[in-house]
Amino acid sequence: MSAVSIYSETMGDGPSLVLAHGFGGSARNFRPQARALAARFRVTLVDLPGHARSSAPDEPALYTLPALRQAFAEVAFRFEDPVVGGLSLGAAVALDLALAEPRRVRALVLASYPSSGEEPGRHAWATGFADAIEAHGLDAAGAEFAWGTRSRFDPKGAELIRQGFLEHPPHGLAHILRQTLADLPSVATLAPRLRALDVPTLVIAGEQDGESLPPCRALAEVLRRAELRVIERAGHVVNLAQPAAFNAALGAFLSRLV
Repeated sequence: MSAVSIYSETMGDGPSLVLAHGFGGSARNFRPQARALAARFRVTLVDLPGHARSSAPDEPALYTLPALRQAFAEVAFRFEDPVVGGLSLGAAVALDLALAEPRRVRALVLASYPSSGEEPGRHAWATGFADAIEAHGLDAAGAEFAWGTRSRFDPKGAELIRQGFLEHPPHGLAHILRQTLADLPSVATLAPRLRALDVPTLVIAGEQDGESLPPCRALAEVLRRAELRVIERAGHVVNLAQPAAFNAALGAFLSRLV
């Protein structure tokens, strides 16, 4: 099986925060947060497998949620007691890491947690998107499923996703859609494990994000040490839609940990 090479970049010094982007994004998406926090924290940003500057092996098995978690962990656990988190797909990967290695994770930041493959239409959307990528290419598939008539994102979020979408290897995105996003477990399915997780958690959602606001609220209810922040006038890509409000919420949460 192919080795996976993960790109990461680090800014600042202090307690470690490691963040993963959403589907079709990259480490660049969290640079506003890294710049805002670098005076007090060491912020490391990653490109997940199949995205941007990380490798994109051919094997579908390297794009399952456990495989993405392992790749993320290789970066996160270079640091002692990291806070880990991400947006959408990145949030799912970070939560899976905390569930697998709760004693090695200091805290969690879960932004715009994605809807599950168990919800009506989600599995069909993800597999249809993957089929369209393979049949028609990234540009046409993205126009239909990410920023067009079948988009599951708010208009602002869809535009932000579009900006970097075409830089990724098509087969990597298709594998992630089929292997992870199509069958992502729901918060209800994960609830027994989530209730046992004793890790401080910040859950952040945009008030205009009809896709992720319900699972974010559900996470905040079931996790023992979670707090929920709903950002006004923001949709799915909440950290870029309202960076000042997002940074304030994140900075306040991190400050309470040190």
